[in-house]
Amino acid sequence: MNIKHAKILITGANGQLGFDIRRILNNMGCDFVATDYKELDITNEKAVFDFVKRGNFDLIINCAAYNDVDKAEEDSENCYRLNAYAPFYLAKAAKEVKAIFITYSTDFVFDGNKGEPYTEKDKPNPVSVYGKSKLKGEVLVLNEYDKSIVIRTSWLFGINGKNFNTQVLDWAKKYKELKIVDDQISSPTYSYDLADFSLKLLKKVNFGLFHFSNDGIASKYDQAKYLLNKIGWDGNLYRAKTSDFNLKARRPNFSKLDSKKIESLVGAKIPSWQSGIDRWWEEYNAI
Repeated sequence: MNIKHAKILITGANGQLGFDIRRILNNMGCDFVATDYKELDITNEKAVFDFVKRGNFDLIINCAAYNDVDKAEEDSENCYRLNAYAPFYLAKAAKEVKAIFITYSTDFVFDGNKGEPYTEKDKPNPVSVYGKSKLKGEVLVLNEYDKSIVIRTSWLFGINGKNFNTQVLDWAKKYKELKIVDDQISSPTYSYDLADFSLKLLKKVNFGLFHFSNDGIASKYDQAKYLLNKIGWDGNLYRAKTSDFNLKARRPNFSKLDSKKIESLVGAKIPSWQSGIDRWWEEYNAI
């Protein structure tokens, strides 16, 4: 599609991904309507339909999500409302006005037992409420509307919000010893790269399910070590196991996503997770 001339709606526009989608579209000279929950409650089906019909959009990009994995175990109703039913309402509304719809999912739809990167053809088996809610959203959206795109991603970090990188930086200020798990393995993903490839994919007008994570494989320990080395932290970093911490939600041990499908369609190589952190750190310091 010709994004430059499209009428675009972005929901969840103030989060990490929404922020990067907005700045790329701004740089392209595109017009768009950016909303967050104050402007549009996407868990309200009537509100969604009214808003979308009024705007008569050509493209709807949903960046909103319930991302608190542990809290979701006790707050499943709100988690499902935002991760499953809200994307479904948006897909239905997009279908009504014949807009292309794009939304995002997670590596947490997998149980982590495969031992090698997951492709779009692998069968999901989520082990947490968060993962189950995301999978439900995928199924509802893809079954509802054939001009939908669902992109699964992993361990997202961006400049506009809190994430594992900012958490590590906070810990590094407070403590001289840190214990980080080395048995959760995937790939840290820079939200700017996800936004960039999402918009490149839209130009190709391919629908369905895609995987996107930055190139390479890392544990949480690897990610923390790379960032702490970058900032010159002089403390001691130790390896830990997930079982050392009292977490409410289960995590997949190995959930790296195979992104060859989107790379092939877009015709570009996805940058490494280290490159993502390098560029994120430059931006973080510039604020």
